[in-house]
Amino acid sequence: MPFMTSSSDLPTTIPVFPLPGALLLPRSRLPLHIFEPRYLAMVEDAMKTPERIIGMIQPRDGKMEGGPTLHAIGCAGRLTGFSETEDGRYMLTLSGGSRFRVKKEVEGFSPYRRCDVSWKGFERDLGGTETDKGLDRKRFFPLLQQFFETEDLRTDWESLQDADDELLINSLSMLCPFEPEDKQALLEAPSLETRRETLVTLLEFSMRGGGEDLVQ
Repeated sequence: MPFMTSSSDLPTTIPVFPLPGALLLPRSRLPLHIFEPRYLAMVEDAMKTPERIIGMIQPRDGKMEGGPTLHAIGCAGRLTGFSETEDGRYMLTLSGGSRFRVKKEVEGFSPYRRCDVSWKGFERDLGGTETDKGLDRKRFFPLLQQFFETEDLRTDWESLQDADDELLINSLSMLCPFEPEDKQALLEAPSLETRRETLVTLLEFSMRGGGEDLVQ
């Protein structure tokens, strides 16, 4: 079953998984390895609901009673892959649906955190694949290759070059080793084009401006 096609079909209260640096984007997939008891319980409870939704969200710096404060915006994913290891850990795949805005955290006796959320303003997330008319691949890939060499990263360049705009930009946003606050900026980008612009800025910044004359 795919993610819901209308925000009116989405629950207003969802479990949230605060995980620094773990980015989920609409129409993308995120593998997760679950072993903490409270998050094992979260998965088990989510599996009992028709939506099977878990909200991925970045914790902020700073502490509050019950855990770190949360960013205002996260992305909900539907549990589409599940397996259990012999020692009781869960291996999951979350398929990205819509982003959400936290309205308030729900008090209660749940071992994991839950939030009342609003889906308003993220209707585009439930639509079709986005394209980026401003993406110049002939200028983008030299910058990307330079970044991968600097970070000593490996990838299948042929697959990357063949990927459509959204898959390319979102996959790189999720996989590149940026700081959690940078991942949040990528998540909050209002369109694929602005996400690509943010991605290019982060790539250039990580190399201390080494690629500034490659991509505008």
